[in-house]
Amino acid sequence: MKSIYLGLALILLIFVQACKNKPMKPSVEEEVVYKGIDIEQRMAKYHEVELNTDLSILTEKEKAMLPYLLEAAQIMDELFWLQAFGDKDMLMKYIQDEKTRRFTEINYGPWDRLDNDFPFLEGFREKPAGANFYPPDMTKEEFEAFDDPAKTGLYNVIVRDKNQKLKVVPYHIQYSDQLKKASELLLKAATLAEDSGLKKYLQLRAKALLNDDYYESDIAWLDMKNNTIDFVVGPIENYEDGLFEYKTAYEAYVLVKDKVWSERLAYFNKFLPELQQSLPVMPAYKSEKPGTEGELNAYDVIYYAGDCNAGSKTIAINLPNDPKVQLEKGTRRLQLKNTMKAKFDHILVPISQLIIDPSQTSLVSFDAFFTNTMFHEVAHGLGIKYLVKNKKTEVKDALLEYYSAFEEGKADILGLYMVDYLYNKGELKDIPLESYYVTFVASMFRSIRFGASSSHGKANLMRFNYFIQEKAIERNENGTYKVNIEKMKQAVAKLSREILAIQGDGNKAEAKKWFDERLRISDTLKEDLNRLSSAGIPTDLIFKQGKEVLGL
Repeated sequence: MKSIYLGLALILLIFVQACKNKPMKPSVEEEVVYKGIDIEQRMAKYHEVELNTDLSILTEKEKAMLPYLLEAAQIMDELFWLQAFGDKDMLMKYIQDEKTRRFTEINYGPWDRLDNDFPFLEGFREKPAGANFYPPDMTKEEFEAFDDPAKTGLYNVIVRDKNQKLKVVPYHIQYSDQLKKASELLLKAATLAEDSGLKKYLQLRAKALLNDDYYESDIAWLDMKNNTIDFVVGPIENYEDGLFEYKTAYEAYVLVKDKVWSERLAYFNKFLPELQQSLPVMPAYKSEKPGTEGELNAYDVIYYAGDCNAGSKTIAINLPNDPKVQLEKGTRRLQLKNTMKAKFDHILVPISQLIIDPSQTSLVSFDAFFTNTMFHEVAHGLGIKYLVKNKKTEVKDALLEYYSAFEEGKADILGLYMVDYLYNKGELKDIPLESYYVTFVASMFRSIRFGASSSHGKANLMRFNYFIQEKAIERNENGTYKVNIEKMKQAVAKLSREILAIQGDGNKAEAKKWFDERLRISDTLKEDLNRLSSAGIPTDLIFKQGKEVLGL
């Protein structure tokens, strides 16, 4: 491979082009090369699994829907490329090495998402915090001075007009060609839907893609109960916007419901009001009443696209994110069983064998991992959505760039608190309580490896340092960690109070203090993480997926 740099001029052309969303041919043709570390070392961080399930449970019409849903998902993938980087085709044109091309595709651009967004292609600098949602030369001060109330919206990009002034452009205009095609595909799928709830949802979601108003389709999604196929699609999470966490990124999941497992999970939905009131905080911080019409369901994923397919892969979902919908109806928690099992087998078990005290490794179990993850998603719907002293302001608008990591941390810690609560009520009986705690700690090491570019990685690193401080987990001389169950219980309750107070008060200064003090990797922890890498334990998954895998 020739050692030629991708010139800065070409990089700027790609970013300018991304904002305009029109083809542009660069004036120079140079080859993009991989820099620094061996590409195979970076690829080794991923373990490939095949996404499949038993499609014989589907009717013929349901099977006929899948190609339309898969094609719509691929459009979400294209849109996420535009949001995360810019023109994919222009970038890939200059990468000749096949392994480097594949690694670039996995990361949706030239930054390694599992290595704190390290720029692994020559000529690229640090990833813009605002990805491609904002002009690359825009400062926070310029944005704050920009007088347009729509600028903080979830469903628009900020661009420069012909006079180089900031301008708001709604998603349905910025990405109109792609969204029109995706909308048509959803309507075609809807004609084949035998379940009336699924049909209504697909029709309303098709409409929402064209006007950026997702409320009605969110309600319809929660109302459908008897569908076997599910399709999560649209601009949903705001992790990619590292500047303000305002803008949502496009993604899609094509899912097949496991009705047997879903029936088992449905039992716990009735406990939501009780769980909210059991939280170890002052009444003001648990005064909101979460909706109870949502569900707990298990699914096999047969396709990931866009944001959810970038970097660390999602194993559970709690949606919709709209706090109005959450308080009115609740949420649906989706456990992605096949992906979760793959992560447990190929990542969590090997980690626990190296990092957990030998006297506790037998306590690490898939049932505990599944349950902890389930209640993580339940916890997203609990706690507090609006500030205690200002019910018109959402927590996310007060904490801004600190919100996602704190919300993930809240969900983790409240989820474990609720597991303990339900265990003591006699509702979780199959495995010992210690299993949930030890599996939780082992999984922290799994998530810390996602790096600081991941909200989940940040949340787990801060919590790890907190537990070390509280002596809830202690490192042995041989480099393994032992969980002190009693101190862990105390630390969980204490941390729950601290996080909910920061959220409820909208205390951004305290959130920043948490980041400054606890978002750090000690030399000892770095050594332990390096041991996991040296042992060849993957950090996350990549997927072999699509029509061929499914036999369609």
